[in-house]
Amino acid sequence: MSLPNKKPQDSFTMMNEIVLPNDTNTLGNLMGGRLLHWMDICAAIAGQKHSNQIVVTASVDSVSFSESIKLGDVVTLQAYVTRAFRTSMEVFIEVFAENIPRGEKIKCNEAYYTFVALDSRHKPTPVPEITPVDENEKLKWEGALRRRQVRLVLAGRMKPDEATELKNLFL
Repeated sequence: MSLPNKKPQDSFTMMNEIVLPNDTNTLGNLMGGRLLHWMDICAAIAGQKHSNQIVVTASVDSVSFSESIKLGDVVTLQAYVTRAFRTSMEVFIEVFAENIPRGEKIKCNEAYYTFVALDSRHKPTPVPEITPVDENEKLKWEGALRRRQVRLVLAGRMKPDEATELKNLFL
């Protein structure tokens, strides 16, 4: 069964949340766990749009909290699939915080999530390939194999000497 190729914008997902008191710590900043929860939801929706299947989170790359998000800020999350492998997809997500009364918007976070598509029996199922369109999409697509090999090596699912894309960086 051959699946049609898709473009990254086919999976583009945008989600907005407002930071309420129950979402914050004692300093009035959004709790990191709440942000990770929102990021996981947004990225999963992008994966589902791409695969037309239920998806489960397989991994999350490092997430740096570069800017604090304050009580009352509107959080905008944007995600899309950067590359598809056999049954898994890498999803890139960016997070912005906006203080609407002050007219300020800043980028706070970005991360790569990996999802696996599941069929009706909850078994991994093939996903369509990605055809990047613009230069940014092509760069993310090309880097995805290296990022995947790093994840697999760190998880103990690939031996370092098998990570050919990584070795090519240093040879």
